[in-house]
Amino acid sequence: MASKYDGLARIIIQNVGGKANIKSVTHCVTRLRFQLHDEDKANTDVLEQTDGVVSVVRAGGQYQVVIGPSVHNVYDAVLSVGHLTGGGAVSEDGEPLDGDGSTGDKPGALTVAMDLISGIIAPCLGVLAAAGMVNGLLALAQFAGWITAEDGVYQVLHAVGNGFFYFLPITLGYTSAKKFGCNEFIGLAVGMALVYPDMVNITSNEVLGTVFGGTPFEMNYYLTFLGIPVIMPPSGYTSTIVPVILSMFVVAHLEKFLKNHVPAAVEFFVTPLLTLAVGVSLTYLVIGPVASLLTSLVLMLFTALYALPTVGGLVAGAVLGATYQVLVIFGLHWALMPIRLANLGTLGYDNVLVPGVTGVFAQGMVVLAIYLKSRDKRTRDIALPAFVTSLFGTSEPAIYGVTLPRMKPFVLGCIASGVAGAYLGVTRTRAFQQAYSGFMGFTQYLDPSGAAGYSQVIQWATGCIIAMVIAFVLTWFFWDEKKWEEKAAAKKAKQAA
Repeated sequence: MASKYDGLARIIIQNVGGKANIKSVTHCVTRLRFQLHDEDKANTDVLEQTDGVVSVVRAGGQYQVVIGPSVHNVYDAVLSVGHLTGGGAVSEDGEPLDGDGSTGDKPGALTVAMDLISGIIAPCLGVLAAAGMVNGLLALAQFAGWITAEDGVYQVLHAVGNGFFYFLPITLGYTSAKKFGCNEFIGLAVGMALVYPDMVNITSNEVLGTVFGGTPFEMNYYLTFLGIPVIMPPSGYTSTIVPVILSMFVVAHLEKFLKNHVPAAVEFFVTPLLTLAVGVSLTYLVIGPVASLLTSLVLMLFTALYALPTVGGLVAGAVLGATYQVLVIFGLHWALMPIRLANLGTLGYDNVLVPGVTGVFAQGMVVLAIYLKSRDKRTRDIALPAFVTSLFGTSEPAIYGVTLPRMKPFVLGCIASGVAGAYLGVTRTRAFQQAYSGFMGFTQYLDPSGAAGYSQVIQWATGCIIAMVIAFVLTWFFWDEKKWEEKAAAKKAKQAA
């Protein structure tokens, strides 16, 4: 079926070097993420001048075409126009590839890690944010006395919000399976095994023993498997992210091995049988405990930074606030998502990543200042929607379309968010849900228990206002948009000559 985005999709495909140059294409919140055979074949200048394209970024081994909030529509059009399937992966001769579209190249460890994180978490990020907002709005309604936890409205909507987080390993089992080239239903089955009620509830049984006793990693076990202790986190693996991803990495390789060695006559049922039996057993005995230890170690490191005498919160908040939008540029902010989810799952709140939310407001206000100072129609056409988009939590259009090409305004925004982040770090502002950033993200700072009242929302709002005011003032007084436009026009005229 024809789409209004088909024309843009054709231009994009043509200027990334054509269909034959595409290894794979995925998308995140605002960007089409291409892996190309030869990036030199891409016409970056043409793409950046195309209406509907905000900018082009090369990062993490990917050729990223920044679209904005309509990226999912453009992505669908690219797949349709280019006749791409399986996540948009094509081989050298244009035929679809299996799995993740790998062609045997050896990307760096950082590239692989970021590709995995974005590929596994990005597909469910919108629903993840929506579920968090449902929980936040319920907390607001309960705190205000509009409904109680016993009301039918509360219970039904709470099942929507809390259910997604509780059964998150099932969702990630599916997306991980797709990313690792495994049977998606095996991924679902592994996720289901991790949140199976009888296993979740074994922590209510009698403690049979303890491992790593006397250390910060001390864990109890409540049953054994062939004499081997089955070590479980206190709340099981519900709402976790790392264990199922590591498990699916192992399971995917196990499935591929079995497919190559099990006789074809019985492969249909023997391969899933052995994959699940061995894979889930390994998950409970080895992979899950290792993942829990790694998660605990990361949390300990961040906790230690915040625990520095006097300046811990200030330093941690300032660093994260000032650098978060830099991480966004390279897509590295995905790496922080597991920390937030781990904190929510173990502590019931997160204050480690809160300072990062100020960056989107700071970049938005920088763009507003530029919009008010600019007389260039193209700049104003990009800046106004980018400002509005930033208020609702998406900063990429502002960064790639306005602030980063000018560089200094981007830095001014980072300075402003660093100051605001320091405030949020000092106040130890807590988020109790995972929701999208921007103004609608206020719901994640509502304490479901009601103990914190509106205090965390007020602190969050104060931090955002600090970022916005400082960013606007710095840009207004220390950035000369007219001079920059004159230089840009002169450079363009010189190139044309």
